[in-house]
Amino acid sequence: MTFNVLVPDNLNKAGLDALAAAGELSVNAPGKMSRAQTLAVIPDAHALIVRSDTTVDAEMLAQAKNLKVVVRAGVGVDNIDLNECTARGIVVMNTPDANTVSAAEHTIALILAMARRIPQADRSMRNGEWERKNFTGIQLMGKTLGIIGFGRVGRAVAERVRCLGVNEIAYDPFVPEDVARHLGLSLVPQIDELFERADIISLHAIITDQTREIINAGNIAKMKDGVFIVNAARGALINNADLAAALKSRKVAGAALDVYDIEPPAPDNPLLGLDNVVYTPHLGASTFEAQEAVGVEAAHAVINALLKHRYDNVRNRAVLEKP
Repeated sequence: MTFNVLVPDNLNKAGLDALAAAGELSVNAPGKMSRAQTLAVIPDAHALIVRSDTTVDAEMLAQAKNLKVVVRAGVGVDNIDLNECTARGIVVMNTPDANTVSAAEHTIALILAMARRIPQADRSMRNGEWERKNFTGIQLMGKTLGIIGFGRVGRAVAERVRCLGVNEIAYDPFVPEDVARHLGLSLVPQIDELFERADIISLHAIITDQTREIINAGNIAKMKDGVFIVNAARGALINNADLAAALKSRKVAGAALDVYDIEPPAPDNPLLGLDNVVYTPHLGASTFEAQEAVGVEAAHAVINALLKHRYDNVRNRAVLEKP
């Protein structure tokens, strides 16, 4: 039997080559497809590989009569209706390891750029100015970095930033204490302790009812005056209006943002245009190495599932327990 694989988002050529070489797979991957185009052809698909641009919701799944597998080429599955997939017997997988290093390195780059005001100084120099006194930054050595969410990327950040001489604490109620101890840092039992102690807060949590807009006015009030906040995880971790107000008042001295609740951010997003914020357009996984690894890992997830009945990194494990 030949299985049909639909790829409505752009996928690295190495991933497409892996699918083509597998045999028994017919691959439809014309490049970025509109939702209408995707809905038109999804009834024939046995497997679907998506990035963040395609929303796999109930409407789409209702037309996916032959779909067996959805693979998110990346980490977050916010754009996939897990409950609906489970109800329809569709296995959802992701590729959590492929972009870990790139995401961690970008986080550290954001921390350094924010602490030393590098983008602002660069813009000033491009305008022909020499304003050294306006760009005095902070030294990271001796500061406390608080990591919220101690999964793969949070741990990779902790391992790499240690050489800068920072003190590290983390909060993640789902991670055993011995994991953090093995990496040489402590897990705080309550997130309020992290808010109170951290000079820099780096967000690496997934979106849940507990983490959505965890950066809000109430929690910002618990933080040190002059705290810095970095978000290279999910835009929905931040209440935009509350963080913008804190940045304007300098309660929060600066922020570095790679992700936004709506992407690209709406023009009226209050976090845009602030002089103490470093912005990047969701570049955490945007390295040549990460893009290739994500594509290849997604391709092998489909190959293993359809041809070998092997499932790794399943995000809705209940589907495998269904009779």
